[in-house]
Amino acid sequence: MPRPTSSTTIQRPELAKIAYEYMTEASHRGFIGLEILPILEVTEQSSDYPKIPVEALIKTPVTKRAPRANYNRSDYEFETGTYACEEHGWEEAVDDVEARLYQRFFDAEEVATKRAVDILLRGQEKRIADAVFNTSNITGTSAVGTEWSTAGSCTPRANVKAGKTAMRAASGLMPNVMAISLKVLENLLVADEITDALQYTNPIELGGMEAQQRILAQYFGVDKLLVGGAVYDASKKGTAMSITDLWDDEYCGLFCVSTGGMDLREPCLGRSFLWTEDSPENLVTESYRDEPIRSDVYRVRHNVDEAFIFTGAGYLLSNITA
Repeated sequence: MPRPTSSTTIQRPELAKIAYEYMTEASHRGFIGLEILPILEVTEQSSDYPKIPVEALIKTPVTKRAPRANYNRSDYEFETGTYACEEHGWEEAVDDVEARLYQRFFDAEEVATKRAVDILLRGQEKRIADAVFNTSNITGTSAVGTEWSTAGSCTPRANVKAGKTAMRAASGLMPNVMAISLKVLENLLVADEITDALQYTNPIELGGMEAQQRILAQYFGVDKLLVGGAVYDASKKGTAMSITDLWDDEYCGLFCVSTGGMDLREPCLGRSFLWTEDSPENLVTESYRDEPIRSDVYRVRHNVDEAFIFTGAGYLLSNITA
């Protein structure tokens, strides 16, 4: 098959399809970050953007009008937020010899693309998890009295209700999603409070994980329960693996997240700004020839900034796991 010269980088739409399919399956592998901070496409690498203060949306000004009088008008001012996209990427080299040796077992370029995609998405997930499960950023927080890992006496429904009430009192917003780690989900599934409440209507131990998430979302009064199950190896190269959860099991996040689209007037926690002039998709796939090492190189990249819009659209419950 013809090969590009070493100076030519080409877009790979067929590999982009593989990358897209792999990305859409990310939630099944425990990636939830882009559901909390959805993609917002922008045409500039860095800029400011207008934000409507939440208080301007929930005030009750005088609307009564006397005959021949003017109508009252809004007098609020826009606030300004900023973003600055940064490029992230990963390359995988497929040696000519290795490609021929293993071609009867797997497609080397597909494997290289999927590996690069996974690395890029895992990095993005970690950036979002580190930002939103962080009391330095989300300052609305309270510790539960009994950890949810104490099955016999924990009270998760009352804890979540108290968190929702506190968030509403502070910002006027109610969360539409609840985010927890996989370990926290496993603890909730055996909590006496939940199993007792659902034993005759929706036995929580039955069905798959998606069904369990739907039932618990209804139980806690949110539109969606997000479960972060992705992990990473926290050890240094050459040392024993240290498998670590990307989502901290000490927190439960209550978030008002964007429904997507371009409306920046929508009160929400934040967005993942994607600079489309450089990366028209969240995952851009490319390849080029590196002749000195007799390899085809497969690259996946994006130019993004995962940024908060209104941190008051989030509330953290802490002390979740003993």
